[in-house]
Amino acid sequence: MARMIGQAAAAGVVAALSISERKGTPKTNVPAAWLVPDWGIQGDAHAGNWHRQVSLLAVESIEKMRIKGLDVGPGAFAENITTQFIDIPHLSIGDRVRIGETELEITQIGKECHSRCAIFQAAGDCVMPREGVFARVLVGGPIHVGDPVRVIPQADTAAAESREVHEAQAGSAGERP
Repeated sequence: MARMIGQAAAAGVVAALSISERKGTPKTNVPAAWLVPDWGIQGDAHAGNWHRQVSLLAVESIEKMRIKGLDVGPGAFAENITTQFIDIPHLSIGDRVRIGETELEITQIGKECHSRCAIFQAAGDCVMPREGVFARVLVGGPIHVGDPVRVIPQADTAAAESREVHEAQAGSAGERP
């Protein structure tokens, strides 16, 4: 669960993908999904033009609830993408997550649990409000269980974008007569 800083990106894998057609119903595991830019996962009830288009949770977080005696797995926490080997709880707003050719931007860390879900009722705890994160889709496309996941920390994306702007400005300045 390493999160490297600098030019290296943390690497992991998609352990599961989960969708539901209606809010308030359990998510079903699927082998593949389609990320739609500025929308979310095609066919998922939580998709929409808002900041919580896709939810992510680490399989390591789910394991914490299994240790408490719950029989839970990917999708039980209503997360769309379950990762392995990514330190999801320590991502920051603005970090980028690349899955295959797609790209997500982290927009929210955790969430308030207003109604105390069934998992909380059974265990007196739920990891999603603390350890789940939400993202918006920047670059869409297909994603599959087993796809590599890379985290690009916000500092790295900001530095890269700054370099691109600087190079573009230098290029246009050099083109003047």
